[in-house]
Amino acid sequence: MKQYRDTFPEHFLWGGATAANQVEGGWNEGGKGMSVADCYSFDPALPKENWGDQWKHLKEEYIREALDPQSTRFYPKRYGSDFYHHWKEDIRLFGEMGFKAYRMSVAWSRIFPRGDEEEPNEEGLQFYDQIFDELKKYGIEPIVTISHYEMPLALALEYGGWKNRRVIEFYVRYANVLFRRFGDRVKYWMTFNEINSNLRHPFVSLGIITEQCENPLQDIFQASHHQFVASAMVTRDCHKLYPESMVGCMISYQMPTPYSCDPDDLQKCLEEQRNSLYFSDIQANGYYPDYAARMLKERGVELVMEPGDEEILAAYPVDYVSFSYYMTMCVSAHPERHESVGGNLFSATKNPYLQSSEWGWQIDPKDLRVALNQLNDRYHKPIMIAENGLGAVDVIAEDGKIHDPYRIEYMKAHIEQMKEAVKDGVDLIGYTMWGCIDIVSASTSQMSKRYGFIYVDADDMGNGTYERKKKDSFDWYRKVILSNGEEL
Repeated sequence: MKQYRDTFPEHFLWGGATAANQVEGGWNEGGKGMSVADCYSFDPALPKENWGDQWKHLKEEYIREALDPQSTRFYPKRYGSDFYHHWKEDIRLFGEMGFKAYRMSVAWSRIFPRGDEEEPNEEGLQFYDQIFDELKKYGIEPIVTISHYEMPLALALEYGGWKNRRVIEFYVRYANVLFRRFGDRVKYWMTFNEINSNLRHPFVSLGIITEQCENPLQDIFQASHHQFVASAMVTRDCHKLYPESMVGCMISYQMPTPYSCDPDDLQKCLEEQRNSLYFSDIQANGYYPDYAARMLKERGVELVMEPGDEEILAAYPVDYVSFSYYMTMCVSAHPERHESVGGNLFSATKNPYLQSSEWGWQIDPKDLRVALNQLNDRYHKPIMIAENGLGAVDVIAEDGKIHDPYRIEYMKAHIEQMKEAVKDGVDLIGYTMWGCIDIVSASTSQMSKRYGFIYVDADDMGNGTYERKKKDSFDWYRKVILSNGEEL
């Protein structure tokens, strides 16, 4: 029987997380090619509730305009937080906070500008050499997401994205370049960010333009199968090169909960949970779950598999499971009967027991414990919280400081529940808060939706000095890490 533990493990991976397409900038420097993320614009004239619309299904007209050098639209993810020019200062601040780990991603199009080249871009590799060396200097363990919403645009436009099986070859080549170049400094890898989000925003996740699809779900699930195969292949390759390395999967998990004890609500909730767990089930267990056959049939999906696909999935499941957690979503079989609450990507039935963030995300720390236990019981593998944080409008006060007690309160409540999950026996190995420095929002492309411990002086239209400034939460988190989660 597992021994009881009432504290976080001694070598717990406390840290923060960002994504290349939201933090780096330098979109046309160092030989980098365009990515799908470079096509997302921001228009402050739109109503706030529409800011996330592009994220779901990017229309062909917007892609064409993004390729037009004469376009007058502003594309925030091309500039991010300008980490490309501030990386040394930012990593120093991470070190000052005492980070044990930094979850980051490599920009695929910085290594292979089109995605289909035979040889990588050396200048891009050298950029990340600097990053990993600097992290090592401060004793910070990198946790690297191989693909985080930034596949090369050429793979989407010329190959149809991940629905084309050839993209497996390109991804495996890219991943192997990363393993061979950085494997001596990177132990933890993740194959795809929030892979279940393929269902919510197929262009940025899969490079699929749904306007071109006769049956979008057919293409999305077929493309996802290709990602599962690619994930297994690179897990195999990584272990061959570095047997001590760990390769993980990552899902977005909002912990769907039933609105009531109505049996219809319970069944609807189960189905909603499976929309996410389908993806981690396959990557963590190494096979398609029993419920997949009916799920796919009822959606008009017929998967095409090649000989050997199921065998490689079974032989190379991931080593750990990670997930993002910001909120919960209440599920009803009859949503029209209840008040709804909005998020940037979906709406759900409002839970009357919860408060909401400024962006309509319902805050539920206690269900984080439930989610951790559920995943632990389901997979019996190490678990990592890859993202958790509060997006809010932060202002510089009259005293020149940024006071963010709401962020501290949010994180404190979630870390308390993490500790309860550890007491429950969950094998929790890390927590990387999202995004530890202010970055451009994935869903709305805003900078003003701030998450970080570090303020970046830039507005939604890219105006500002990009100067870095510590928030109150900076010192608070430093004490949390120093005390290994005992001082909250």
